[in-house]
Amino acid sequence: MWPIFRKKIIVPSGLSGLRCDVHSHLIPGIDDGSPDLETSIRLIRGLMDLGYKKIITTPHVNADIFPNTPAIIRAGQADVAAELERQGMDIEFSAAAEYLMDDLFVRMLDNDEPLLTLRDRLVLVELSFAVPAINLKEILFALQLKGYQPVLAHPERYLYFGANKGWYDQLRDAGCLFQLNLMSFSGYYGPESRQLVEYLVKKRYVDFLGTDLHHDKHLEVLNQSARIHRAVEELMLTGLIRNPEL
Repeated sequence: MWPIFRKKIIVPSGLSGLRCDVHSHLIPGIDDGSPDLETSIRLIRGLMDLGYKKIITTPHVNADIFPNTPAIIRAGQADVAAELERQGMDIEFSAAAEYLMDDLFVRMLDNDEPLLTLRDRLVLVELSFAVPAINLKEILFALQLKGYQPVLAHPERYLYFGANKGWYDQLRDAGCLFQLNLMSFSGYYGPESRQLVEYLVKKRYVDFLGTDLHHDKHLEVLNQSARIHRAVEELMLTGLIRNPEL
C-alpha cells in the first residue's frame, strides 16, 4: 500500500500572505489620514516592505466632517498612482471608501448614487464609535436591496458591542462580513478591543484584515508587533481570510 501524504499548507511569514490591504487612509488631504503626497508615498513604501502587493485605500465618507465624493477620491487616487509610477514603485493602488452609515449614506442609497467598492459589490461601512445607528438593520437591508454586500469595518472597536455580544450574531445574520483591524491584535486600541477581536476570531467572524493605516505611528506598530504577525499567520491557515481574493 502506498503511504498517504498530507499536503502541508505553507503560509508566508508576517503580513505578506494577505497580499492586499483593504482599509487605509492614504489619499493626501481629504480625511484624517495622510496630509500630503510625500507622506502617502512613505506609508505605501512601508506597506510594500511588509509584503503587500496591492492597496485598496478607503477614505472616510461622512456628512459632518468628510463629505468626500467619488470624484474627489478618484482624483486623489490618480495623483498617488501617478507618483508611485514615477518613482518606479511596483504596487497596485486603487481606492474605495469607508462609509459612515449616517444620514448622508442613507440619502446616497435613496438617490441610487453609485458607491465605491472594494471589489464587485463589496462596500466598506462603519458605525459611530459612540452609539450604533438606531436604524442600523434597515440601512443594511437597504444596502443589500441595492445589490451591495456590506463589510463592517473594525467591529471590535465598537465597545458598546462588548456588553451585548449578540450584536455580532445579529449583524452576521443580517448579511454583514467583518473586517478586523490588525492593530487590535496588539492592544493598540486598548484591552477591550483586543478582547473583542479575540472573541470574533474564536467565533470565526472574520473575513478581511486591514491595517487602517493613517500615519507613521501605525506603520511602526505593524512592523514591530510580533503578536500581529503571528495572528495573521494563524488566521491564514483557517481559510477564512479573503484579502488574497481581491
